[in-house]
Amino acid sequence: MKVIPLFIGDLKFTVEVADTDEKWTTGLMYREYIADDFGMLFVSRDEEYHSFWMKNCKIHLDIIFLDRNKQVINIHADVPPCTYTPCPSYPSDRPAMYVLELRGKRAQEINLKPGDVISFNWKF
Repeated sequence: MKVIPLFIGDLKFTVEVADTDEKWTTGLMYREYIADDFGMLFVSRDEEYHSFWMKNCKIHLDIIFLDRNKQVINIHADVPPCTYTPCPSYPSDRPAMYVLELRGKRAQEINLKPGDVISFNWKF
């Protein structure tokens, strides 16, 4: 798995990069814990509408959608694990190129909001 640094303001995060269909499908499933400075970055080649669900997730997550300029579009905060079928979906408000998942409530703790820009370097 590829790992890169990502910055939200002065805070540094280490993120696993999901850049294949298999990694997009698995995401953070089955993890029992993630650290405050850890996340997963889902990368697509173009901006498009995305929708995530929490099947097989064991922890609450913040799902953060970013446009091609790495600006936050919208945040689904503290999304709980799915406990029934079908699982609810959590969509982007408009086309997104990146989706960042952090520990649930982390976005609120660091005051992340739509319009903020996140910094990282990524090329396929």
